[in-house]
Amino acid sequence: MADEPLVLGIETSCDETGVGVVRGTTLLADAVASSVDEHARFGGVVPEVASRAHLEAMVPTIGRALKEAGVSARDLDGIAVTAGPGLAGALLVGVSAAKAYAYALGKPLYGVNHLASHICVDQLEHGPLPEPTMALLVSGGHSSLLLSSDITSDVRPMGATIDDAAGEAFDKIARVLNLGFPGGPVIDRYAREGDPSAIAFPRGLTGPRDPAYDFSFSGLKTAVARWIEAKRAAGEEVPVRDVSASFQEAVVDVLTRKAVRACKDEGVDHLMIGGGVAANTRLRALARERCEAAGIRLRVPRPKLCTDNGAMVAALGAEMVARNRAASDWDLSADSSLPVTEPHVPGHSHAHTHDHDHVHEVSKENLYS
Repeated sequence: MADEPLVLGIETSCDETGVGVVRGTTLLADAVASSVDEHARFGGVVPEVASRAHLEAMVPTIGRALKEAGVSARDLDGIAVTAGPGLAGALLVGVSAAKAYAYALGKPLYGVNHLASHICVDQLEHGPLPEPTMALLVSGGHSSLLLSSDITSDVRPMGATIDDAAGEAFDKIARVLNLGFPGGPVIDRYAREGDPSAIAFPRGLTGPRDPAYDFSFSGLKTAVARWIEAKRAAGEEVPVRDVSASFQEAVVDVLTRKAVRACKDEGVDHLMIGGGVAANTRLRALARERCEAAGIRLRVPRPKLCTDNGAMVAALGAEMVARNRAASDWDLSADSSLPVTEPHVPGHSHAHTHDHDHVHEVSKENLYS
């Protein structure tokens, strides 16, 4: 146990300041400070507000995570941080904090990919990822189908959303229904009491000539909004529960259908679902049903690990250390559109990866002279 890498992970890609501590594939701490309430009155995430909140929450959240894990910062084998994709200003806060801690402690720094982290977090719940793994990632910013044969170096995009992400669609429909922000949890709640077959909403990109693994939720969003407007214009009451259930069904039907198809086409017998929308109860239920029917093993982390968190970043960082991947350079920068094909951002020169102490000693000499 003790020889497994002990890594601290920092996640600030959106409105959650997440700090996790992981030893190998064991979760020791997962501390989160959310600024979602500060964004609720704007009906969406405001980048400047998020960045400011990260700045205020960072040091206390790191302190809380280390305390919860029962480890000292000096014991760490590395510090991992989300380098992208995400909101540029928010990412910068995390990257700057990670550099400062890594530099001061003389530890290697690993800039990692937000999406690859969402896949890797499942190791904390269900053990090492099978290789290859098919992953369906669904959140406010992303809807992607990814095939990973090595989470530290090889993640291949199979398909992605061509317009709105699934989570965005949930937020927008919740707004039209006056249910508040964020939309995912509240629509999930109302949908449980509604009829998913009450209204036949469209299933985007499911025609024979459409891309097999890409997603589109913009047309669905417009169709639902128009349906609601027509009801209101006719002076009729909008059946919120039925609309929620029918809209949700249209989203999860397409997501699960395409994911299972990709598994079959690629001959992969595992499907992992991650990202904030993976906390949706109907998505989990339908995925389980369809995977069982197709002989595919489904892996979904518990809801708290599906939303943005530091544990997922620490999990990927620990995997980087365990597989001797190159650490990042000090000029690591936040990249708001970091492609998923880059699970981590290695340094240009690999010399310092073998001899961190030497680099840090030289740096500290400059610092104190």
